[in-house]
Amino acid sequence: MNRLNVPQEGGCRCGQVRLKISAAPIITMACHCTGCQKMSSSAFSLSAAIPAEGFEVIAGEPVIGGLHGATRHYFCPHCLTWMFTRPEGMDWFVNLRSTMLDDTSGIAPFVETFTSEKLPWVATSAMHSYETFPPMEAFGGLMQEFAERTASA
Repeated sequence: MNRLNVPQEGGCRCGQVRLKISAAPIITMACHCTGCQKMSSSAFSLSAAIPAEGFEVIAGEPVIGGLHGATRHYFCPHCLTWMFTRPEGMDWFVNLRSTMLDDTSGIAPFVETFTSEKLPWVATSAMHSYETFPPMEAFGGLMQEFAERTASA
């Protein structure tokens, strides 16, 4: 398992929205749900859960896109790149699309979700797989294992 170096910057495809992370991810994931497939125009979305205090937008003004409910998906207003999500009721972290980072060499999904909806030809290197979303009580152990594995990387 690779370790993501911080601090690090990233941005959307056109570069109008830039962001910075100053805290390491608490977990990385690949989501195979059909919603993520449609929003990412790909087989799955990649994300890194970044502690909220370690995430900031440093240039530009992202806009809400995708779902317009309590969970907010943020996009560049110009190139419409899906950049990050602020999940409802979980304001302690930001779910960054990890491919937004300038250096993606330390990113690999630790957990994959919604494998029940995954395209049949897709394979990831994730260490844990769930047919839907992991039960909330599993996250403490998953985050602990992720921290231990990345600390020794």
